[in-house]
Amino acid sequence: MGREDRFPVWEASLLAGVAAAFATGLVGVYLSMPHSDYSFLKLPRNLQELQILTDHLEDYTSDYTVQVLVGYCAVYIFMQTFMIPGTIFMSLLAGALFGQIGGVALVVFAATAGASSCYLLSKLIGKPLVFLLWPDKLGFFQKQVAKRREKLLNYMLFLRVTPTLPNTFINLASPIVDVPYHIFFLATFIGLIPAAYVTVRAGIALGDLSSLSDLYDTQSIALLFLIGVVSVTPTLLGKNEMQHGTSSSEVAASGS
Repeated sequence: MGREDRFPVWEASLLAGVAAAFATGLVGVYLSMPHSDYSFLKLPRNLQELQILTDHLEDYTSDYTVQVLVGYCAVYIFMQTFMIPGTIFMSLLAGALFGQIGGVALVVFAATAGASSCYLLSKLIGKPLVFLLWPDKLGFFQKQVAKRREKLLNYMLFLRVTPTLPNTFINLASPIVDVPYHIFFLATFIGLIPAAYVTVRAGIALGDLSSLSDLYDTQSIALLFLIGVVSVTPTLLGKNEMQHGTSSSEVAASGS
């Protein structure tokens, strides 16, 4: 087995160290909270469990705002970093606890921080995992990034707004295909706002949700795709202008 196909000891130690840092933060939050029964504190797997968690945390949010915020961010960033499913429930929770503006700001911050953590971790040790899980998708992504290098921010925005590629894959594969971190950061920060708005708005009326499919109605999906099309338009226009310029040069050269 080659060097690129296995995780050396130091890389496994790095993963363990990052996980330990998050765990330490959560323990600190727990110790600063009043003595009580915290058996309700678990990652929700469905809307019913999310409603139970929300009902309990509402009692703490006003009196222990800082602890709830730190705990929320630590859990969200940890989930994003280590690709743990369920962040959609965390986004709904933000809306239920902090309202529209506060919820969107919190979700965008935590999601961007978690995606950045995943990006940086993948840059160090993620290459074998991405090649193992998505070899074909990685090749496609690499070709698209190479073709759109001059308008890469627009293309990355398009990917963030639309479900063209999974966010987990984008987080892990971006450093491998040489997407610069500043492009990745801006596209993530800006591109996640529309989806965060939709999810947080649904979290405010959590009791009205019967399933996750209620989150994205036809209007919401159409809006997200419209934003995606607008974001990628400069890339397409730039490509057409380049092709037109090349054709004109060829015509001029043949005429001379």
